[in-house]
Amino acid sequence: MIATIKPIGEGYIARYERPMQHPIENVWAMLTNNEELEKWFQELSVGDPRNGGFMKFNMPDGKFEELEIFEYTQHAVLEFDWFGDGVRFGLHQEQNGCLLLFTERFKTLTEQRVKDLAGWHVCLDVIKSLLDGKPIHSREAEWKRWYSEYERVVNELRIVDKA
Repeated sequence: MIATIKPIGEGYIARYERPMQHPIENVWAMLTNNEELEKWFQELSVGDPRNGGFMKFNMPDGKFEELEIFEYTQHAVLEFDWFGDGVRFGLHQEQNGCLLLFTERFKTLTEQRVKDLAGWHVCLDVIKSLLDGKPIHSREAEWKRWYSEYERVVNELRIVDKA
């Protein structure tokens, strides 16, 4: 299911929901255990897991960018800087597992934003597929599919913003 994207204040928020039929602890491990995290986002790792700590992003030139962790609540919230914007993973207990709620707050609607929106969509699907034991065979094909959907939504938002 595609994220909902809405204008807020001087920017936007994208909200993704993924019901998981897995214990919160297992989903949390996918977000905070570097061995698990590497399976769905190779460039990202946990550097210092705490409020005020940081995530690490491996840049293409081999250097690391530290992304400040704004909120870290064990088995519940991981929120951190995303290159001037913000991303938040929230886990909520449900009867048959948990709900993974991911939000990204951002200021502008750019071509890179469309790529990122599609990328986060696929990342969340990969987390679910890994936990379900059903790997996605072509992340690139999935990304291309979702990119066109997010491009359409972002273009609609741009039209509304100009009105």
